Amino acid sequence: MTIDTEGDVRMLELLPPGADHVVAMRVSGRVTADDLQTAIDAIETVKKAHPRVSLYTEIDEMRWMTFTAFLRDLGYALTQVGDLDRYYRAAVLSDRHWVQHLTRLENRLFKTMEIRTFPIRDKPLALEWVRQLPEVPSAASA
Repeated sequence: MTIDTEGDVRMLELLPPGADHVVAMRVSGRVTADDLQTAIDAIETVKKAHPRVSLYTEIDEMRWMTFTAFLRDLGYALTQVGDLDRYYRAAVLSDRHWVQHLTRLENRLFKTMEIRTFPIRDKPLALEWVRQLPEVPSAASA
């Protein structure tokens, strides 16, 4: 947790992923561009080592995203359009209804990636699901 110069709590915390191809994070408070860059750097590091990346995000008491964070998020998303096949799954853990609606929309937009929302009580199930690796076709079936 970090407190900025205005006294607002801001937080994007990386969590232990439990699998090498997963980037896990918890988002709460106010998200800044620096917070978002931490997540982007973690994703890019995992992409260098693995052909497919999965994301796990716990959304707690996220209040808002700064405008510069929003621009950085949008800019990074646009750079990933040609790389969407590198993303396998995204598990979003939250009891907030707006998160569930946003996830449904993202699932329709990003068809190469499986995106699911899990209620907080299903955290073990969400972690198990996101840690699964995509099946690699065998040479006999290729």
